[in-house]
Amino acid sequence: QSTADDKLAEGVVMTMKQLADTFTKLGIETIGEKGEKFNPGLHNAVMHGEDETMGENEISDVFQRGYRKGDRIIRHAMVKQVN
Repeated sequence: QSTADDKLAEGVVMTMKQLADTFTKLGIETIGEKGEKFNPGLHNAVMHGEDETMGENEISDVFQRGYRKGDRIIRHAMVKQVN
């Protein structure tokens, strides 16, 4: 979300970078990217739709990224799936 306060925006970006770095150090990876094949073991489809530019069972939108550590799912990704 945009803001007129540059210092606030800079602080949020720095915090998000630190969080991403910490996740990397802990071996936690993000799941759920646009264009990936839908996998019910990794993704939670909260919407379905049609998109001629994408293949069947692909993810067209990611509403909330998921996380996993090794084989363990910490949080499923919340996505929109193309029929």
